[in-house]
Amino acid sequence: MRFSYEQAVDYILGVPRFTKKNVLEDTNDFYDFLGRPGERACIVHVAGTNGKGSVCAYINSVLEKAHISTGMFTSPHLVDIRERFRLNGEMISREAFASCMNLLMDRLGLFRKKPGKEEYHPTFFEMLFFMGMLWFESRNAEAIVLETGMGGRLDATNVVKAPAVCVITRIGLDHMEYLGDTKEKIAAEKAGIIKPHVPVVFWDEEPAVSRVIVEKAKKMGVEVIPVSDQQVGFFNFKNKTVDFSMRSEYYEYIRVCLRTPAVYQRHNAALAVRALEVLNRVLTGKAHQTGKTGEVISRRMIEEGLLEAHWDGRMEEVLPGVVIDGAHNEDGVSAFLESVSADGCEGKRSLLFSVVSDKRGKDMAEQILKSGLFSRIAAAPMESSRSLAKEQLAALWDNRVQLYDSPEEAFLSMIRERKEKDMVYAAGSLYLAGQLLACLQEKGLYQRE
Repeated sequence: MRFSYEQAVDYILGVPRFTKKNVLEDTNDFYDFLGRPGERACIVHVAGTNGKGSVCAYINSVLEKAHISTGMFTSPHLVDIRERFRLNGEMISREAFASCMNLLMDRLGLFRKKPGKEEYHPTFFEMLFFMGMLWFESRNAEAIVLETGMGGRLDATNVVKAPAVCVITRIGLDHMEYLGDTKEKIAAEKAGIIKPHVPVVFWDEEPAVSRVIVEKAKKMGVEVIPVSDQQVGFFNFKNKTVDFSMRSEYYEYIRVCLRTPAVYQRHNAALAVRALEVLNRVLTGKAHQTGKTGEVISRRMIEEGLLEAHWDGRMEEVLPGVVIDGAHNEDGVSAFLESVSADGCEGKRSLLFSVVSDKRGKDMAEQILKSGLFSRIAAAPMESSRSLAKEQLAALWDNRVQLYDSPEEAFLSMIRERKEKDMVYAAGSLYLAGQLLACLQEKGLYQRE
């Protein structure tokens, strides 16, 4: 069967119904069978709990500014499944998506003829990862920014043998049923991406968490590059931009301006800068071998790339005074509230909240109530099968919430009722962010970058 784009998407979305988690050995064997696509590129491998996608977006933007052909694989998508694969900032086309799917299925059919591999089928995430790497290979990507799924050690992306640099973002309590019930255990899973001879850049905040990452790196004998608030110099937030400076190992002081109302993005941008320093070493070394001189990534490229970076659904002002954020766990909500408190709102704030059943929604609700930042809170069940129902959402807030049948109904109502100096926010789930962005797009109220 040859898949059209629509058939390919339907098949992939149906994969979770008939597959189970594969052991990494089988995933690696199939990646070998595919020819290990993408591994000729310089790979940046990014794991962590919060901020992975933002770090990827910042690194990708700088590499584009340096005129390096760059593929980026991220998850989840918000509106269109093709968002997960980007080359030089552009989503994969429908035609290329179908072509990669057909190539993958052809190779899978051959692989399953091997003894002991008859039952193998990639999971939903594995299929998308393999398709992305096949596409990047076909387009001769020079660099690939690769985000893990929820884990690290057993993540499908961990079949990549020798990335140029590994990055571990802030560690928080999320996916605890799979990764462990403490931050230290979760950090150990995330640190599973660390590989021999590959420098690791990580967010250094909690000593117990940092110790886990550093010990794993020492066992592997690799360079450890901690990044913390102490390295982020003067910080200022005004006119919906975040400004800070940081002392760079290679560029002396870098002055960063981020076009975002999210003050937490300074941490992710700082991680991106450190990772880019390592990547510059690798890329510059390769360039010198071909007779080129000078640095591949300059300080100006970093500053301009960070300024121009954009990441949908992360403290994104989709309309004047209307902001959507993908905060979906306690640490994410804490960072969200830090940004809300600095928004300079002269009127009242309203919040639309929804959450999936496997998150600690009660704790998130308590954080929000304790902040006292919102005069009105609304909730509505999402389309996702994992969403909490109306009654469950009401229970999170001890019934101190206005309930709606759908996020779209709630959000549009809140936007209509917003007065000039008021702010409207939505947070609690990336599913919620995607659903609202799709709604605004459909109504012609929002143009995605």
